[in-house]
Amino acid sequence: MIPEIELKLLPEIKQFQEEKLHELLQYLSENSPYYKRMFLENNIAISDIKLLEDLEKLPVTTKEDLSRFNDDFLCIDQSELIDYVTTSGTTGNPVFFGLSDKDLDRLAYNEAISFACSKITKNDTVQLMTTIDRRFLAGLAYFLGARKLGAGIIRVGAGIPELQWDSIFKFNPTYLIAVPSFLLKLIEYAENNNITINSSSVKGVICIGEPLKEQDFSDNSLSQKIKSKWDIDLYSTYASTEMSTAFSECEFQHGGHHHPELIIVEILDEDNKPVKNGEDGELVVTTLGVEAMPLLRFKTGDVVRVHYDACGCGRNSLRLGPVIGRKKHMIKYKGTTIYPPAMYNLLNDFSEIENYIIEIDKNEIGLDNITIKLGTNAASEELMKRLKDHIRAKLRVLPNIIILPIAEIHKLKFPGINRKPILFVDKR
Repeated sequence: MIPEIELKLLPEIKQFQEEKLHELLQYLSENSPYYKRMFLENNIAISDIKLLEDLEKLPVTTKEDLSRFNDDFLCIDQSELIDYVTTSGTTGNPVFFGLSDKDLDRLAYNEAISFACSKITKNDTVQLMTTIDRRFLAGLAYFLGARKLGAGIIRVGAGIPELQWDSIFKFNPTYLIAVPSFLLKLIEYAENNNITINSSSVKGVICIGEPLKEQDFSDNSLSQKIKSKWDIDLYSTYASTEMSTAFSECEFQHGGHHHPELIIVEILDEDNKPVKNGEDGELVVTTLGVEAMPLLRFKTGDVVRVHYDACGCGRNSLRLGPVIGRKKHMIKYKGTTIYPPAMYNLLNDFSEIENYIIEIDKNEIGLDNITIKLGTNAASEELMKRLKDHIRAKLRVLPNIIILPIAEIHKLKFPGINRKPILFVDKR
């Protein structure tokens, strides 16, 4: 189930996207209060935007714009909305998104072709280990995508290792959809309850929310930990509520494949100019085919690298490498630039660390200060020495480290009604 456009050559993909861009601009100029105002205030004639390179003539849309003028992005009457979702709010206030019936069809199609990219077929059964409620778009997308593909789906929800294993051995799913660190909980539960992990039906996991790869696409420590105990394939994905589109790995697992019919991708520098091929930059997206709340040049805040070389699966669309970090979360610490995922990878190297959270604030002279709060039952001088040596070797600097009760860290990670665990707190 590979869309024909993904097999075309890059010039053909570009021409296809330019036609879709023209349709989007026309739609926005007629239906979007926000973009109509933006075109008028900036004296923009949409007829001047013909090529993808012409996108530079348009202002970008920021998360702040989306939050401040949220309702003005709605292009249809509220009576036509079928589903209401909000963003997770991990980098600010949650933002409302409404989806029409057409948008739900698009969402299902996106997830179906993304699942197919990761080798899921109508003959597979997928176990969903994330919530489908609480205004969460991803869980709904997974359900709709599996249904569109014709695959079976088991809606277990988040947590509860005992119920997860019970469902695995009762219904024999071939794939799981899970946050990868939760797989370690499943492994731990299995080992403590005499469950033979590799006797299960599971052959792969669609992983969400946490990085699994280094920038060269080798497995990071979290991925290595999981695979050392469980003989399964792990597929990385990248998506967001704002995009309503996923970038999923194929069997070659060298980055998330782009769906050209659903989204336009730009990688921009600090001045909102395109970076050179192979350079890191902020991912900026333009959604295609969205009816209720399409976005034009939306800045995701995520720093990534794009890969254009051919993939063995036959797709020619670009691929996104692992997210390097959120632009907003970049830390300058003792002359070194650090993104939180680099610290996550280091902490995941230590099986003794049960949980952690990283806090950033300013010191007395206004410089970034990092505090790593760890939860462990194995605190010792020897562990601290190994941990500090490992961090110094990899980051070249050593943040402050505090050991707290595991339960206290858990409360910090899951404040209030948050749907996702919080690993990073920015107090700057």
